[in-house]
Amino acid sequence: MKRASESESRAASRLRRIEGRHNALLKELRQAFAHAELTAEGDCAIEGVRIVEEAIRSGLRFRAVFFRESAQNHAERILPQIGVHVETLLVPDRLFDGAVPSETPQGVAALVRLKESSLDDVLERLQVGPIIVVVGLQDPGNLGTILRSAEAFGSAGVILGEGTVSAFNSKVIRGSAGSIFRLPIVVGKDAGGMEAILLRFRAQSLRTAATSSYKGTPLDQAKLTVPAAIFIGGEGSGMPRSLMAQMDETIAIPHSPHVESLNAGVAASIVLYEAARQRRTAGG
Repeated sequence: MKRASESESRAASRLRRIEGRHNALLKELRQAFAHAELTAEGDCAIEGVRIVEEAIRSGLRFRAVFFRESAQNHAERILPQIGVHVETLLVPDRLFDGAVPSETPQGVAALVRLKESSLDDVLERLQVGPIIVVVGLQDPGNLGTILRSAEAFGSAGVILGEGTVSAFNSKVIRGSAGSIFRLPIVVGKDAGGMEAILLRFRAQSLRTAATSSYKGTPLDQAKLTVPAAIFIGGEGSGMPRSLMAQMDETIAIPHSPHVESLNAGVAASIVLYEAARQRRTAGG
């Protein structure tokens, strides 16, 4: 009991209580969550005990950690894992709840610096697996699933094309289960747009393929051991026709005709798994 109380006391001593909603760091957290974007300092807002601990495990740099007053007990577990230079704030429940997007918050949030990646970084990792290019995907849960599967089954990285939900959306981060902290992710417009990206792919002799529900090369017959970029379209509308016309191949994922289509997260996961299976088989 004495050890526990000493630990709680040390954790409490690091916490700085804030009372007003206009606190600069709390304002940054609130706006980053609300707009699903990085702060002016380049930090990403994250929330939840597991996600915060995944960020620690992934070696991210923390700027500030926020604890809901009624969940102060989490500080004892988390504070020993982060450096003493990190701002650690105790926030009244009503202010914390007003800053984070969750309806039932766990009581821990943070501002962290994600690892920056370029198109060159992704192209240098082609030995890991295919590049996943997501175009027009709006569902944050699906994008989170894609990021998680891309890390699980091996991907060089993920490129987010026009019309795709922000990777900094809290539901994307939660759905990725921490993979967003470790996987190279590039926003297409930052790499010059899709036409510039396709030119780079051709210069690298990279094979391009888009997924389809019915038409195309059956997945188990597609050659996924060669360097490739797999394009995943958005819900409903799928891939733009102008982009489809530039693909080297269309890959069909066979499934029951009673199911209209697979959602983007499932389709990408299946293709990534098949690509990993083919690499294992080819490796003997």
